[in-house]
Amino acid sequence: MSDEAKDIPKHDVIIIGAGPAALAAAIYTTREDIDTLLFERGVVGGLAAVTDMIDNYPGFPDGVDGIKLADELRKQAERFGAVIELGEVTAIHDEGKLKRLETTSGDMHARAVLIATGSDYKKIGVPGEQEYYARGVHYCATCDGAFYRDKRLVVVGGGNSAVQEAIFLTRFATHIDLLVRSTIKASDVLEHELDEYVKQGKVTVHLGTTTDEIIGKDKFVTKVIGTKDGKKVDFKTDGVFVFVGLMPNSQFLKPTPVKLDEIGFVITDQHLHTTMRGVFAAGDIRSGATMQIASAAGEGATAALKIREYLEGRLHPVQN
Repeated sequence: MSDEAKDIPKHDVIIIGAGPAALAAAIYTTREDIDTLLFERGVVGGLAAVTDMIDNYPGFPDGVDGIKLADELRKQAERFGAVIELGEVTAIHDEGKLKRLETTSGDMHARAVLIATGSDYKKIGVPGEQEYYARGVHYCATCDGAFYRDKRLVVVGGGNSAVQEAIFLTRFATHIDLLVRSTIKASDVLEHELDEYVKQGKVTVHLGTTTDEIIGKDKFVTKVIGTKDGKKVDFKTDGVFVFVGLMPNSQFLKPTPVKLDEIGFVITDQHLHTTMRGVFAAGDIRSGATMQIASAAGEGATAALKIREYLEGRLHPVQN
């Protein structure tokens, strides 16, 4: 090892991200005295931390504030010795037994790496979307749909996820206006199911309709302004659910041997190991993830156990 390499800080495990998967993994690694450093470029807790109320996380019968759950996970990880550093990892390099990470704090070495950077909801980029985020604008029906019992909703999108979530929201809302920029692009099965709700009067589909602005009053959403056939159209609503896809936070991996799927999510084997030896992935960043907080935490725990086996020389991943 060169003198320059010796000067690079070294850790047993570096976790990229500090959402539920990352924090759960850190709880497991640090309890076993595995030196663990987490890098988070945004908010500790990830999307969970900016979710107003989480109603489907096990153990909280009355629900839990997203920021509270994130803070409790952080405290638990730090109690066992995890160190969280605010900063960004910009690249990973395979140097054999060690991985070199380029970070905003300088280069660092790790014996193993866990990618847990999660994903972000694609935005439609219209006025009011950011201003009313989590106060009328949402991106997760299973997380926030129950808050709109006996309310009127607007759903934006025309793909599988939008149709699935619109159908799910009929459990709570009195009526849903589905705004589709062009045409429905969901599967035939989903489209047929949607037709049944249209016939029942629970959903109205507006094809060829853009979403131009989200309007609110007294911190609550009141309507959506759209355009159809060149004319402005108002949709009165108590909330807006946007489902135009997820964007994986994997841009920094594109120059590396870590294989991504066609969308950009990280591909792993059954051990949550990626195509770079010693590098694992868990949570929403992983291809095939369920995009739920509870399963992300579970994957984080699994990844930590697999990383321990790897560090002890008991896990020998097959390179793809």
